[in-house]
Amino acid sequence: MSLYRTELRRLAKRRFTRYMSLLGLLVLAAVVVGVFFTNQKIDAAQLAKAERQADQQHQEQVRWSEQERVECERAKAAGTPNDGRYPADCSVITAPSRDQIEAKWFLPSTFNFRETFDETLVPFAAILALVGFVIGASFIGAEWSTGGMMNLLLWRPKRLTVLLTKLAALLTGVLAVTLPAAVLWFAGFWAVATFRGSTEKMTSGAWQSFALTGLRGVVLVLAVTTIGFALASLGRHTAMALGGVVALMVVGQFGLGILLEMASVRFAEAWLLPTYALAWMTKKITLEDWNSCNANYYGECNPATMDITWQQSSVLFSVGVVVILGAALWAMRRRDIS
Repeated sequence: MSLYRTELRRLAKRRFTRYMSLLGLLVLAAVVVGVFFTNQKIDAAQLAKAERQADQQHQEQVRWSEQERVECERAKAAGTPNDGRYPADCSVITAPSRDQIEAKWFLPSTFNFRETFDETLVPFAAILALVGFVIGASFIGAEWSTGGMMNLLLWRPKRLTVLLTKLAALLTGVLAVTLPAAVLWFAGFWAVATFRGSTEKMTSGAWQSFALTGLRGVVLVLAVTTIGFALASLGRHTAMALGGVVALMVVGQFGLGILLEMASVRFAEAWLLPTYALAWMTKKITLEDWNSCNANYYGECNPATMDITWQQSSVLFSVGVVVILGAALWAMRRRDIS
């Protein structure tokens, strides 16, 4: 009997696996439905209404500026101190020009597939990564806590082969859920854009960019699933993985973030793991330090910047997966199984 097929069946028949997968898919569906009902398709009537609202806003700004200019001149003539309310030259109080007030400010929210879909792949990957982590930790953690691993090793004594086969079956199962979910995610938001937004200007380059971002999301889900599996195997219990993540996020991330902010460390976000996960999904994140000033030729003060790319994130996550999984394999080979 194939151990791989056996582990696949065991993974699929576990109620926890089914419930967590269903929960993750329901959350994803809720996101799509929520976006559908919070967006509208823009038509000519709404554009005309927005233009009228922009005209009205401009007129209100003109009236307000004229009143303020009169009050400024009156206060200046009377010699009344204005406590900095008015400028020294009242003529500078002017309304913005009509073209500065854009009609799009008054339009309802609409879903533009080309401009917005890329952003939706971040929560997609985050939700499925969390589901994969919990399923992976529970899948191997239950084996250790119930004694199933020890019984299995009685007739399959090759420890590393057993552990890696279980991991392969887990990743196959997670991939079998993630890929169809990704297709449905694309289809769902395409429907949202069709009925509640716009699908214009979609080119082959845009589709390729979305596909690559989705692929990075799938890789992130598999990597996080592997980490959950390896942590639970190290601790021989599901709680080892879940407790380790809670400690990492609460102490290692939130606590570290507060400490770095208090110490005024430059680019404090560069020390936090979520920054690298976001950089992996969006290809690049630019951090800014407003405590530094880079003056340009026009006398403007621009903040110092630091770029974190998806290549840097890939190195960090690859090292993390290799180290944690390697530790789990080493412990599996070296320690007493009883």
